[in-house]
Amino acid sequence: MVRLLFVCLGNICRSPTAEGVMGKIILDRGWESRVHIDSAGTGDYHVGELADLRARRAAKRRGIDLVHRARQVAASDFERFDYLLAMDGSNLKNLERRAPGGARARLLLLRSFDQSAPHGAEVPDPYDGDDDDFEDVLDICERACHGLAAHIAREHLGSE
Repeated sequence: MVRLLFVCLGNICRSPTAEGVMGKIILDRGWESRVHIDSAGTGDYHVGELADLRARRAAKRRGIDLVHRARQVAASDFERFDYLLAMDGSNLKNLERRAPGGARARLLLLRSFDQSAPHGAEVPDPYDGDDDDFEDVLDICERACHGLAAHIAREHLGSE
């Protein structure tokens, strides 16, 4: 079982979007018993809330239901998950600071799996934007998650 945790600041826009996109890829590939996904925020601002309505509407138009309720990254996540995938450098640095010594999770930017993205590319925060910004985040997450799926297939599941 490969375990992935998508991480942004508040866990209501980018990380639940990435979780939803990856969930669809997992279903399409029949990996439900082989890959576990979740999302969380480095901050506790929105704990218990559903994803932003604009994110849910944009995802729904692509056949993705965002049903996750926001939670904050827990110390146990660094042991429970194989990958903690940050949406931006600020959240990656926050995860690196919080990681206990010897933690097993790999801490990476999600877009490091997007071959079309430059090194260090981030998923932009659409929170203060408009509907087009949420669509852009979906496009970015789709490219990165397809790259992540290829990586998982190659490195963990012995295929592709």
